[in-house]
Amino acid sequence: MSAHDDVHQTHDQRQMSRETPRSGAALDHVLQVASSLQTAMNSVIEGKPAAVRTVVTALLAEGHVLIEDVPGVGKTMLAKTLARCIDASVRRVQFTPDLLPSDITGVSVYNQDVRDFEFRPGAIFANVVVGDEINRASPKTQSALLESMEEAQVTVDGTTYSLPRPFMVLATQNPIEMEGTYPLPEAQRDRFMARISMGYPSARSEVDMLDQHGGRSPLEDLRPVTDAGTVTQMIEAVRSVYASAALKQYVVDVTQATRTSSALRLGASPRASLHLLRASRAHAALAGRDHVLPDDVQAVTVPVLAHRLMLTGESQLAHRTAADVLTDLLQRVRVPAPTR
Repeated sequence: MSAHDDVHQTHDQRQMSRETPRSGAALDHVLQVASSLQTAMNSVIEGKPAAVRTVVTALLAEGHVLIEDVPGVGKTMLAKTLARCIDASVRRVQFTPDLLPSDITGVSVYNQDVRDFEFRPGAIFANVVVGDEINRASPKTQSALLESMEEAQVTVDGTTYSLPRPFMVLATQNPIEMEGTYPLPEAQRDRFMARISMGYPSARSEVDMLDQHGGRSPLEDLRPVTDAGTVTQMIEAVRSVYASAALKQYVVDVTQATRTSSALRLGASPRASLHLLRASRAHAALAGRDHVLPDDVQAVTVPVLAHRLMLTGESQLAHRTAADVLTDLLQRVRVPAPTR
């Protein structure tokens, strides 16, 4: 090795020694802030740590969450709790049959003072958008969210406006068999990174809820634990979590297995593969690791993929759910050997 090469090698080693701790320190900060965020949210949402963790995972993976369940189990409370824990712009939209697309995206209004049109932003222009009962709005209004959820931008009258970062939609919906609801189109569901169901609380958690919520809302005492700038930095740090080529192949194998399954008539999209990888990176970061394991992929597979799948008639008659099918597929897809 020449002296010139030795100089370059020493420089590269110094560069790596500077970058590696910085990356590790960033992920340590992610874990610290995310833990505080989950603790604050769990103080309001009794007995649902898994739901809270999934929402925080999606936040770090720059995804959107659909919270689906029967009325009165805390769907909106979960969304409002996350919004309250982040010192950022928050807008809440109550979806109703008479809600217009322009109420969400904004509208151009003629200003006679300047004799020109000016854009008035809609409710989507916020860091955290809480969409309450999204499936009570018409499909036309639901479709107003498509561009913003996919590209973090809105186009009105030919002009494109960027949305603030971070940007997250937390939408709640009642089951479609409830009266006065419209099923979400497949394209809309596919843009949600994860879907969660709250479920009824345990008896002990429900008693605790009565103690805490009986007199006043715990949201009144909740204070932000982070801000929009910090969340943006956390998202960037999570992107640096290492995923090996074998791990990425495993993600693709899982999604492709849904496309060939005889139990499904619609499998996961390529967008679902991307969401699955991003969520796996965030899950690894929340576990204190700088690399993704197959366990991370398996942990987020059901919330990330289940809402995108459509069961065959035979599966429905057998009372199987998308989660059941995914559990079976995960047992059949070959798990890659550890590389780190």
